[in-house]
Amino acid sequence: MSTATRQFADLTTAEIGDALHPDSVLILPTGAIEPHGPHLPLRTDLVMAEAVAAAAHERAVAEGQDTWLLPALAYTKSDEHANLPGAMWLQAETMLRTVVDLGRSIAATPARRLLFVNCHGGNSALLEVALRELRRRFDLQTFLYAAPAKPGPTESGFGIHAGWAETSMMLHLRPDLVDMSAAKSAVPHAIAGHSHVGFGKPVRFGWLADDFAESGVIGDPTGASAEIGAELFAEKVGALTAAIPEIASFDPGRVRR
Repeated sequence: MSTATRQFADLTTAEIGDALHPDSVLILPTGAIEPHGPHLPLRTDLVMAEAVAAAAHERAVAEGQDTWLLPALAYTKSDEHANLPGAMWLQAETMLRTVVDLGRSIAATPARRLLFVNCHGGNSALLEVALRELRRRFDLQTFLYAAPAKPGPTESGFGIHAGWAETSMMLHLRPDLVDMSAAKSAVPHAIAGHSHVGFGKPVRFGWLADDFAESGVIGDPTGASAEIGAELFAEKVGALTAAIPEIASFDPGRVRR
């Protein structure tokens, strides 16, 4: 019986109607294929998104939650890395249309709850737009888990790409794909002291990854470790698992059925 796997793509057409319900939570990991410096693979964000989503899904199912795991989106909005070799990216319009088309397809099933598990920061703003688009067009209840990378002790708050957190996570999940001998710090100290302009500050700015360093790294991966990665992974999985019961029952007061 393919329903036993709780993988959406394993269901048959005949099983869809019985397996899925309006409060079933479909989980869609979103990653990226993009440069992560000389020490990490292009699929770093995809590896993390798939691993976090799968672990939280398995734990949620074990706790009695009605979750289903969708195949991940690998090619996404990575144009901030367009100047670096290896970036595989969709234009914002293309990705939004893709996500809307997927939402239309999900709306043709009995399921009405869709959770994006995103591990690529370049997707976050677009996915927030998509949440409302899918809500308005197809009456889906839509959610986004997109916890940013935790900055390391030497990153001055700028460990957002291929730095301490992502490198540690990959040392935990896929150490065979990490080359720590090639890891080099690339922290933008020149702007780290700004009070008003910066990541997470009142004034945002347009940027490309190679604005900071030729490698595209934004952070300091040199202090990364598998032990730290295991802790960071457990934190993400725990937070996501804890959120799923609320997602499964979320109703702001006037949700249509």
